Amino acid sequence: MKSTEIREKYLKFFEKLGHVRIDPSPLVLENDPTTLFTSSGMQQLVPYLKGEPHPKGKRLVNSQPSLRLQDIEEVGDNRHTTFFEMLGNWSLGDYFKKEQLPWIWEFFTKELGLPADRLWVSVFEGTKEVPKDTESIEIWKKIGVSQERIFEYGVGKNWWSRSGTPEDMPKGEIGGPDSEIFYDFDPDGELKIHENYSDRARPCHPCHPSGECGRFL
Repeated sequence: MKSTEIREKYLKFFEKLGHVRIDPSPLVLENDPTTLFTSSGMQQLVPYLKGEPHPKGKRLVNSQPSLRLQDIEEVGDNRHTTFFEMLGNWSLGDYFKKEQLPWIWEFFTKELGLPADRLWVSVFEGTKEVPKDTESIEIWKKIGVSQERIFEYGVGKNWWSRSGTPEDMPKGEIGGPDSEIFYDFDPDGELKIHENYSDRARPCHPCHPSGECGRFL
């Protein structure tokens, strides 16, 4: 399956769920001094994620060319790049986890045909200030993900914001816990490091979804 097919399948999948397709932003930003280039699909949507009404409604979907240079030292392994497209479906005060998680699971397993037994997930383990994301754990279980394939990570892995972990976020910045899906390239458990992987992609013991061994993406 080519990238053009994946992109169109994603956009059409969410259009069927009531989302309106929006155009990508220019790679070189306009009227945004925070970064030199567009670095994620949500960048043009910040005012609307903060509460402003969007002219096209509360459900949006896009494919956004993005450029990031903070990972440039990691480029060469199996998961770091500089220029890429970011697919995103956006709820502006509409739906949340109980809709989003089953939808994206359906997209991966039904639309793309990824075997469900190759997919693992991660959730936010919680801090003193922000509780563990037990809601997502329960939703994943209802979808059919077994407990042993649900991993909990802290702010370094399962906290999303443009500015990093909570202590680095300026007042008024948007962000919070996230949940991620990983593909298992070697479900039998043997760690086979591809010859083209970076030297930094060494096995982690034990290997886990958000580790550095290259088994999971």
